[in-house]
Amino acid sequence: MGKKILVWFRNDLRLHDNEMLVEAIAKADEILPVYIFDPRHFQKTNYHTYKTGATRAQFLLQSVASLQQSLQNLGGDLLVLNGYPEELLPELVAKYELSEVYHHREVAGEETAVSVSVEDALWKLKVNLKHFIGHTLYNKEDLPFPIKDIPDVFTQFKKKTERDAIVKPCFATPTTISFVSADDWGAIPEIDTLLQDDEASTLILNLEFVGGEKEALSHLHDYLHAGEGMMLANASLKKHEIVSKLSAWLALGCLSPREVYWKMQDAEAIYGVKPYFHQIILGLLWRDYFRFMFKKYGGTFFSQQGFKKDALDLPLEDSQQLRSWKLGQTGQPLVDAFMEELNTKGYINQVARQLVATYLVKVLGVNWVLGAAYFEEKLIDYCPASNWGNWATVAGVGNDQKLSSSFDFEKLLKFLDPKGAFAQVVQA
Repeated sequence: MGKKILVWFRNDLRLHDNEMLVEAIAKADEILPVYIFDPRHFQKTNYHTYKTGATRAQFLLQSVASLQQSLQNLGGDLLVLNGYPEELLPELVAKYELSEVYHHREVAGEETAVSVSVEDALWKLKVNLKHFIGHTLYNKEDLPFPIKDIPDVFTQFKKKTERDAIVKPCFATPTTISFVSADDWGAIPEIDTLLQDDEASTLILNLEFVGGEKEALSHLHDYLHAGEGMMLANASLKKHEIVSKLSAWLALGCLSPREVYWKMQDAEAIYGVKPYFHQIILGLLWRDYFRFMFKKYGGTFFSQQGFKKDALDLPLEDSQQLRSWKLGQTGQPLVDAFMEELNTKGYINQVARQLVATYLVKVLGVNWVLGAAYFEEKLIDYCPASNWGNWATVAGVGNDQKLSSSFDFEKLLKFLDPKGAFAQVVQA
């Protein structure tokens, strides 16, 4: 009997540049691709939010469906299940006589705990859970320092990494795969069966952000090959206005950061607009930085005190101020506009996130953890490390104190709306 390997997809919903998938195909006679909808990802939290809101759930469902279609195009399928991975994966191993289980390692506590539970359950069957790392631009083994010695100051991390580390080439996209024959491949659930809240029934289809690898690669190509318009934009746009909007596909692994990097290098050679593309690299470095910080410090970023033990101890109450901020009804025009955009699209740019976060924390005096949890629910590009790392920084409890002390609402407001034009339009 040939060797069979289960490929457990999580936040890596792509075929391109996927080392886990490439190695499984190389080492197995047949593979069984699996995606599991874990009910813990959709439950209510202690922070007056849901773990996953309707817009983000919709994007996830689209992304899983895209992966499923890609595998079907290669003559196979994606086994889709609902339940707890630590219970379902051992059952699959026994049923299909699988030799190993492959998956991508995560860095946040809840995701890591699930991996540990799966590993423990498989160990009882004498089956190995093999870990891969495929979410970052730079592999940790290619960094110029071990994880424990990574600089806490982002500018130092950036300088040393760009100078001394290398970006590896992408793995080839598989063109042929031999699949395990499954009795029942399951079905992708409807959104209202995943969610407990009422938003699912009133959700408006988001045409700007459609989940999946195909859409991700298409968006990347369109962004990088805007031709003459790109060069004109490079001359006229401010840095914070150069937004690629790739983060949602990066968050679910529909798009590889290395694919972005190397495709960007190709486009830069054609158009020669390095400052324009530099903003993309900067965003990828920030993603790497926070993932490596989570690897270094564990759950400290989820604590209200963070890295500042004398921080104020604020309640986690569902206050009127918190509710008005969530609904975009604070009376501050720009904050309310950004929150409305967040609630309808599941996306706002980085400077907008800094503005609304600073307003909640430093103007309204609300516990930052409640804001971070709301972003977790709403953002289609939610990534634990980036989200909680950025919020801790804004709140002044992050590990890079040079950054944590730099957020001021009035300065951010003047930066985004220097002449108060937005407020004048709203009041007109």
